[in-house]
Amino acid sequence: MRADAWTCPRSVAFPTPRARARSRPVQEVYKSEINRDVPPARPREFPEVRLGKLRVSPPVILAPMAGVTNWPFRQLCKRFGAGLYVSEMITARPLAEGREKTLKLADFGPDESPRSLQLYGVDPYYVGIAVKRLVDEGRIDHLDMNFGCPVPKVTRKGGGSAIPAKPLLLASIVRAAVKNAGDVPVTIKFRMGIDDSLLTYMDAGRIAQEEGCAAVSLHARTAADLYDGEARWEAIAELKQAVRIPVFGNGDIWEAWDALRMMRSTGCDGVVVGRGCLGRPWLFRDLAEVFAGREPPDPPCFGEVVEVMLGHARDLVAWLGEPHAMRMFRKHSSWYTKGFRGSAPLRARLMQVSSLAELEDVLRSGEIDPAHPFPPEAMRVPRGKTAGRQKVTLPDGFLENRLTDATPPVEVPYVEGG
Repeated sequence: MRADAWTCPRSVAFPTPRARARSRPVQEVYKSEINRDVPPARPREFPEVRLGKLRVSPPVILAPMAGVTNWPFRQLCKRFGAGLYVSEMITARPLAEGREKTLKLADFGPDESPRSLQLYGVDPYYVGIAVKRLVDEGRIDHLDMNFGCPVPKVTRKGGGSAIPAKPLLLASIVRAAVKNAGDVPVTIKFRMGIDDSLLTYMDAGRIAQEEGCAAVSLHARTAADLYDGEARWEAIAELKQAVRIPVFGNGDIWEAWDALRMMRSTGCDGVVVGRGCLGRPWLFRDLAEVFAGREPPDPPCFGEVVEVMLGHARDLVAWLGEPHAMRMFRKHSSWYTKGFRGSAPLRARLMQVSSLAELEDVLRSGEIDPAHPFPPEAMRVPRGKTAGRQKVTLPDGFLENRLTDATPPVEVPYVEGG
């Protein structure tokens, strides 16, 4: 289903995004108070970002999210707008060893271009082998590396957001990736640091630049912050001033206007969108509009959201098979419906569906009027990870010698977060 081919539940043709934007500006109620005075982009205000031979325009990247940014979701987001859409995280060691399940995760759609993959690894040796395999087999056009995962399962083994605390190890891993990537551009994504007492983002940015990365992305929170509070965009501005390579900012892009506000206030070159697009893939349409200097249309009514959900679910079933896909789609169902008044009972039913037919029956049951407009208060409703702060778990003695490139003892599996 094309994003511009929704059908309104009132049997009125749903116009294309440009037609809607020309017909009337977005209602003020759909522009949060914090963004009320933010205008669309001026001509040439935000140029494309070049990553090697790739051109990212508008300068928007879909954040890699484990269990989320598979091919059906990337395809759905891309239908709404341009940008760079990164795969879910792939772990280096099983990829280097050619494990079938990991190779499947590294697959892209038949016509997907560019093919952007995020790799996770703690050992330069396995990272190098994995990257060489990806490049030699012609699997990727862009490689991103994640050094921002904050979850205890990863950090207690010295991985994820713990790695930048050891700058020599970080440099070794990045060097192995860049060396084996050849002409494929390499970027890295990281957080501000372990906590406020150990901030590492400035060193991480400089290391990325020195080792030949094409760009960096900073999630403006520490590992201890998880997703708590507001992202500290001032850190993005500080990093941008310190490096010559492009800087993408990440954190609290819930509306398209947030992206413009972040770029204007920090000077960053682009944005990374994560939780803001969960259950709201049309955010990429809105981003395309505001970067083109146009007001975006109003968000879809509930009936239109239902059509997007069903199209997404069908693609997921075709990709993974019905049993697996329907289990995976339950979290998407929660995100899509979150914020609609009276949607809690509907979500409870959606958590039980096990087939496409059952999903369609529940969504078309009439529990929520298809013409129900999108609730303004749902614009910034948190979705995805929402846990509070944490004490970051690290290996015993991990910080006693930060100036070592010794690898953690175990290549830990990646889990969602970052």
